[in-house]
Amino acid sequence: MTAKLDFIKEYKQYYTAKKIPAVVEFGKVPYLSIEGKGEPGGEVFTKTVEALYPLAYGVKSICRKQGQDFGVPKLEGLWWVKSNKLALEVPRSEWYWKLLIRMPDFAASEIIEKAKAEVFRKKGLDLIKEIKFEIIDEAKCIQIMHIGPYATEPETIQTMRDFIKQNGYSNNGLHHEIYLSDPRKTVPEKMKTILRQPIK
Repeated sequence: MTAKLDFIKEYKQYYTAKKIPAVVEFGKVPYLSIEGKGEPGGEVFTKTVEALYPLAYGVKSICRKQGQDFGVPKLEGLWWVKSNKLALEVPRSEWYWKLLIRMPDFAASEIIEKAKAEVFRKKGLDLIKEIKFEIIDEAKCIQIMHIGPYATEPETIQTMRDFIKQNGYSNNGLHHEIYLSDPRKTVPEKMKTILRQPIK
């Protein structure tokens, strides 16, 4: 029987964070990625997630047939605005995002392309064609665990900003979130989200 890669067990540091800011460092990480714009949880965002997950499971299926299985990991997102203002000062409809699902090291680009063709044939979703296989190296980061609803994230983000300023760092990349909890199954007060910010 094929052993299944469990990302949370294999990459504990990547999927855990404390309630206070901490400096962490990661190397190159492979992802499925797709960019978009609009309110988180809005129609465009939701349809994008609904295209991303079938492809992730399509990759899993091909890998399993080749003798290397994995559990599809948590959704992640990079966030930014095209403005000098902070994201929270800009309407949510003007937020840009890149949604990510981490891939195992053994999921080569040709496997991704094969899965895209198969999943598009089954689902017929044009968004699947826009999904890329991308390797991202965020290097040194500040991260913190946010517990509670997404609406209260600004307080936790401010704690990160204060830490960055007090320790002489500066931002060196996009705001990164890892959604450890399923909002359909978890009460807002107990939701866990890792907030991560590349620094230099």
